[in-house]
Amino acid sequence: MELWLSTNIRAHDFISRDYWVGNFEIVKGILPDAQIYVYELDDKIKAFVGIDNGYIAGIFVSDEMQSKGIGKQMLEKAKELYSELSLTVYQKNIKAVNFYQREQFIIKQEQIDKNTGEIEYLMVWSK
Repeated sequence: MELWLSTNIRAHDFISRDYWVGNFEIVKGILPDAQIYVYELDDKIKAFVGIDNGYIAGIFVSDEMQSKGIGKQMLEKAKELYSELSLTVYQKNIKAVNFYQREQFIIKQEQIDKNTGEIEYLMVWSK
């Protein structure tokens, strides 16, 4: 959960830190319902992806492991498991939008996240 919190705060500096802190316990409660795949190094979780029936709830990579292909590996695992994937990503998270587009996700819809008021994209990928 610490990785979830720190990654969200860093990646979404346009959203109040209080939003992420306030959702910490909620996410902690629902996380066990998703399929979680982790990347470990020296017996420590350095990255994870949460998937719920083909919906990618998020890919979270620690600061020190950023830009080393770990996120791509996590996404490749998801692509092995599902013939179609979807996710939402904030429009202002340009790094993530570009990453998913490089990985053949297409923007299907633009919408407003009712919790934050921020524009987000619904993106999909299929084999």
